Amino acid sequence: MAAPAIEPTNRYFNPAVTKIYFVPTIADQDAPTRAELDAGTDLSNEIADISGWQVTSGQIQTPDLGRRFTSSIPGRTTAEDSSITFYADRTGEDIRALLPRDTAGFIVIMDGGDVATQPMDVYPVRVASNGKMRSVGDEAARIQVQFSITSEPAEDVAIPAEDGA
Repeated sequence: MAAPAIEPTNRYFNPAVTKIYFVPTIADQDAPTRAELDAGTDLSNEIADISGWQVTSGQIQTPDLGRRFTSSIPGRTTAEDSSITFYADRTGEDIRALLPRDTAGFIVIMDGGDVATQPMDVYPVRVASNGKMRSVGDEAARIQVQFSITSEPAEDVAIPAEDGA
């Protein structure tokens, strides 16, 4: 008898679906409220690129005298260096006004959109830098905001419903 197959996924294309918010305050990152999310800023329409935002685990080797094979166990977790690249405004009225260096808060990533009960990831962050990306090529001016992830992110947290829903 064959092993049961994994259920087929409902595949999607990130643009026009994924939402990324900056939220200044969340009391419990494992259970953000709708009011806290609504007090944040939807960054999605100004994002040119995103990098990092993935939790990974180190590996600890566990050799023993009884065999040649070296096994391993999961080690410490960490978040990759993470950044979001935004479009720049000629007058400076852009992401720099909302997220100057050392701003603390939360980046909330809703991969399937802002849909109640679907999963989101909540990253406690501090802005490390706002790098101006200059070019003579055929591309829009951009600003890369680098973030320090200050503590363990909450992953796959249920998005709360609209108040009163």
